Amino acid sequence: MPLADGWRERSGRPSLSEVFRSVAVPVGVTPFRRFLAFVGPGYLVAVGYMDPGNWATSLAGGAAFGYQLLFIALLSNTMAILLQSLCARLAVASGRDLAQACRDAYPRWVSAPLWALAEGAIIATDLAEVIGTAIGLNLLFGIPLEIGVFITAADVFLILWLQTRGFRWVEAFIIALLGVIAACFAVQIAMADPDWGAVIRGFAPTIQIVLNDQMLYLALGIIGATVMPHNLYLHSGIVQSGPLGETRLPSARRSGSPLGIRPSR
Repeated sequence: MPLADGWRERSGRPSLSEVFRSVAVPVGVTPFRRFLAFVGPGYLVAVGYMDPGNWATSLAGGAAFGYQLLFIALLSNTMAILLQSLCARLAVASGRDLAQACRDAYPRWVSAPLWALAEGAIIATDLAEVIGTAIGLNLLFGIPLEIGVFITAADVFLILWLQTRGFRWVEAFIIALLGVIAACFAVQIAMADPDWGAVIRGFAPTIQIVLNDQMLYLALGIIGATVMPHNLYLHSGIVQSGPLGETRLPSARRSGSPLGIRPSR
C-alpha cells in the first residue's frame, strides 16, 4: 500500500551517510559567515560544468561558428540551473537524494531501467573526463596518455582521503581548483579580446542552428555536455551534508518529511 505522504516505500538510511549533516553552521557569527556554510555543495556541482566535455564541445562550436552557438550555451545552462534547483529542493523537502526518490516513488520495473540509464550516462561522462584530463596532462607536461589515465584515476583516492578528514576539506580543495580555472579563464578572455557586440548578438536564437546539420550536431553536443545526470544525483546528495531541515514542524514525524511538509491533496 502506498504511504500516506505519497511515497511507495519509507526512506532508509540517509544519502551519503558518511558526510550526512557533517557540516555545522557556526553560531554567533555574521550572516555572511553563516551563508558560507551552505555554499560548498554549489561549488562541488559547478565542477561538472567545467569538465573536458564542456570545453571540447564549446571550443569546437566557437572554432567552427564563432559566437552563433552562444544561444545554445545559454539555453543549456538555463536548463541545468532549473534541474539542479529542483534536485536540491527535492533533497531538502524529502530527505532523499534523486536515486532514493526514484527507488521509493516508482515500482521496480520503472526504477531499475532508470538506474541502468543513469549508470550508462555516468560511465560515458567519466570516460570523457578521464581521457580529457589525460590529454590535458599530455599537452601541459608531456606525460604519456597511459600514465595520465592512471594519474587521473588516482586523484579519486585523494578526494576520498580528504573526505575522511571532513567534508569541508573536500569543499576547500574543489573551491581552490575552481579559483585556478576562473583565473585562467579570465586571462584567456583578456588575451582573446572578443568582439563584445558579436558576443551579445550570439545570445539571440537563429534558425541556422536547425538548418545547418553541423551546427545542429554541435548544439546537441553542447546541451548533452551541460545537462548531466550525475550532477543531478550528486547535488541532491551533497546538499544534505549541511544542517538542512533541522527545524521540524509539529507534523514532521507524521508526514515523514524532514521539514514537515505535507503534499497537496
